[in-house]
Amino acid sequence: MTERTDVDIVLPSHRDPVVAGLSGAVGGPLGLHATLRRRFWTPLQVILLLTTLVFAFNWVQKSPCRDGAWENYDQYRNACYTDVLALYYAEELNKGYIPYLDHEVEYPVLTGIMMGVIGLPVHALISSGAVDALTPGNINEGTVFYDLTALALAGFGLVTAWAVVRTRERRPWDGAIVALAPAVFVTATVNWDYLAIALTALAILAWSRKRPGWAGVLFGLATAAKFYPLLILGPLVLLCFRRRTAEARLSALVTVSTGVFTWLVINVPFAIMAPDGWSRFFRLSSERPIDWGTFWYIGTHIPVGRDAEGKPELGLPPFVWLGEHIPALNTVAWLTFTLCCIGIAALVLFARRRPRLGQVAFLVVAAFLLTNKVWSQQFVLWLIPLAVLARPKWRAILIWQAAELAYFFSFYQILIRVSGGKTTVLPEAAFTLASIARWVSVAVLCGLVVREILRPELDVVRRDGVDDPEGGVLDETPPPRSPEVEQHPVAAVAT
Repeated sequence: MTERTDVDIVLPSHRDPVVAGLSGAVGGPLGLHATLRRRFWTPLQVILLLTTLVFAFNWVQKSPCRDGAWENYDQYRNACYTDVLALYYAEELNKGYIPYLDHEVEYPVLTGIMMGVIGLPVHALISSGAVDALTPGNINEGTVFYDLTALALAGFGLVTAWAVVRTRERRPWDGAIVALAPAVFVTATVNWDYLAIALTALAILAWSRKRPGWAGVLFGLATAAKFYPLLILGPLVLLCFRRRTAEARLSALVTVSTGVFTWLVINVPFAIMAPDGWSRFFRLSSERPIDWGTFWYIGTHIPVGRDAEGKPELGLPPFVWLGEHIPALNTVAWLTFTLCCIGIAALVLFARRRPRLGQVAFLVVAAFLLTNKVWSQQFVLWLIPLAVLARPKWRAILIWQAAELAYFFSFYQILIRVSGGKTTVLPEAAFTLASIARWVSVAVLCGLVVREILRPELDVVRRDGVDDPEGGVLDETPPPRSPEVEQHPVAAVAT
């Protein structure tokens, strides 16, 4: 750890009204003449500690489901369901099957590799009886697999927070939003998404440090784990095109080419050795029907009247038809997303001032979720770091997170109902309303980001002469002033 003394840290208790109000519980905002120059408890260390505590809380929250004894819909009643435990058996890791080679896996290759790297040794050690000699009694393979996976995901969560803080040296406390976003408490280990999220955060950090080759490698790895990081490369190329410098365009070319090469290195061997197992992700993506909580789900569940028996009729006719014709749904969903991308591209190319990379990355990933036919509960984790890079204001993010939590808990109530449970108190219409609230909250956040792109004077990141902290070759921020002439408190940033 070293300290930087050439950068002013933006203190959220001075700039953000929500944080300023909450700071009253600990004595109010930091004084104007206070200093944070210390060798311990730097912003980075505090944020990493908060991240650790949040993942520990998530482990406790999922604990009722760790044994896999899900009776009477306990996994839904306790809101502790996790794909990690369920898929240990569904993907037949408990039989020692190698992902893709022995059993088709529904996820991209790098996620399947992570499942195998953790799951196969667990099965081998426990089934061999070697562990029983050290630990008497029966050992639940699924529990051990979940615990080790949760530990690995916590590590990726720490990497994500670290990368966001290092990307934002002037605004390290923005990382606290990444650590404390309420949705992280309940969805952090629902699936393996934090692998891709950490790699994406590292890719953006590498780009911000003008290392396009490493950025490409990390983007390629991230896309080999989940699809969404690929979406960020398009805005990056457009921003470099608008920058109109040879360095920017060469950096974009290097990043894209190394990203594609890295993705091919990971995927081609599996595509050759196990084409059916490798292609399952793509087949499943094209065959899946309308998923819970999506824009298309809302359209098929909005009340439109009552039938002859007085029962409510649900679904607008175009949406109902699309739900029955999946190929047409795929086409319409991709067309809708494409139109959103065209609008974002116009914003990039014609806005009065070039948008920041974080703003455009958030918009394109959010547009994908808003228009896609699948929007799993843990996909919120994709957006949190990008939302912090795009618009690090607590109030709007907390409102969005409240909508996400309402959706999360109502979703499990509906799962009890559709699974045959009869003790839920949540009407089906309430879940539709929660889905609408989540959709609208993300759309509003997109609108606020667009407004700040069109009116850059409203962008809190660009205050005080900062241009694009994560922009790398795009960044036109002047060099920092000498500490001797600064008029504001100087704080330390762990590097």
